[in-house]
Amino acid sequence: MKQLHLDKNFLPMEQALRAYEKDVAASSAKVRISLDVERSGGYNEIYSYDAFADGIDDERNYRIAERLVKTLLWVCGGFRIGIAGSREIYRRIRADYTKEGARAFDEDFMGGVYERPFEVVFREQPPAPKRTSLKVGGNLSGCRIGFDAGGSDRKVSAVIDGEAVYSEEVVWNPKLEPDPHYHYNEILSAMKTAASKMPRVDCIGVSSAGVYIDNKIMVASLFLKVDKAVYGDFVKQLYINVAADMGVPIEVANDGDVTALAGSMELGEGRVLGIAMGTSEAAGYINAEGGLNGWLSELAFAPVDFSPSAMRDEWSGDIGVGCKYFSQDAVIKLAEYGGYTFEEGLSPAQKLKVIQKLAEEGDALALAVFGDIGSYLAHTVPFYARFYDVRHILLLGRVMSGRGGNVILAQCKKTLEEEYPAYASLDISTPDEASRRVGQSIAAASLPKL
Repeated sequence: MKQLHLDKNFLPMEQALRAYEKDVAASSAKVRISLDVERSGGYNEIYSYDAFADGIDDERNYRIAERLVKTLLWVCGGFRIGIAGSREIYRRIRADYTKEGARAFDEDFMGGVYERPFEVVFREQPPAPKRTSLKVGGNLSGCRIGFDAGGSDRKVSAVIDGEAVYSEEVVWNPKLEPDPHYHYNEILSAMKTAASKMPRVDCIGVSSAGVYIDNKIMVASLFLKVDKAVYGDFVKQLYINVAADMGVPIEVANDGDVTALAGSMELGEGRVLGIAMGTSEAAGYINAEGGLNGWLSELAFAPVDFSPSAMRDEWSGDIGVGCKYFSQDAVIKLAEYGGYTFEEGLSPAQKLKVIQKLAEEGDALALAVFGDIGSYLAHTVPFYARFYDVRHILLLGRVMSGRGGNVILAQCKKTLEEEYPAYASLDISTPDEASRRVGQSIAAASLPKL
């Protein structure tokens, strides 16, 4: 593996796994490990691999298993981890996923999403796989509202028979607002504006960052300032109640999934992974059948870097996870690695703009920053492909804007050709801004069935 220009310690998950697999294959004492995560409805996902037998190299076994469990959990989601094949791995993973353990954040998050206690269990045999494919979107008939809830602006479109006849963007600040009535009134206002542009409203489709189950808001950063102890389930039922006020059915989906859906609708096929690099890393996936797997795809918390000196994420407390490699934080980190000093008082978004402006001017350090992110991505694509059956990758978000985005894309393709030729044929692209915005609104509007 060629060293990155600025991040000298980066150790891709894929490289660490390949080295481990090679060493295990050469060992005469190995066992088959099966990791599974179970979610609502008994649906599960299973990842199996060969490992050293207990007592051979327990520390390396644990480090690999811990990173794979973490990835499987944040890719698929679930309230139960099952481990078969190693009592030692089970013992250590179970200790991690407790209120006092290293993965207390993950344990609490998943328990909240699925509204039941999180647990790690040992299995004598791995369970039978149970999967689903949820057909979403592609419903274009009628008069529909498409709403996209962003962190800095809210977008709404009036869509008649698949054509956006009206669209608007309004600046708002949901992440700073503790009163949920602010969110409710802003969203309802957007709906009413779009409704006024059509003869009637048949349904509403919503694209929003966060985790949604049965149109309920389980976890969403847009509403982090709202005190649940004061307002109870007001936020959880917010979109449902807006739809009731409008008197029409609603369908709510994660914005990453809607992005992938928009790409799938444009391409006319599935196997689409959408990755948005902005404040954090957001992702969504449309499978080969053109549906959703029912997964979380919260890749911001999935491991990217196996290095023990990898950067720490302040929210989850973990190191080496995607939000520090495919976001504005990655740009800032790499610029500082290269010796750049930002002015005091700049926000992360403003720091990103500084480096983007330097890139437009041809600054060597700024171009190296975006080149390293492209290399990060190329080394991560094969790792993601262990979990996603992917043919198309769409890259979006403010980090992909301008010349810096072009450098990311070019460096990613170059590194794949040089180091992972089996993945060089993947279709990796970034849509133009106009088609992204219109396509996203139409895809959101197409979510409900009439």
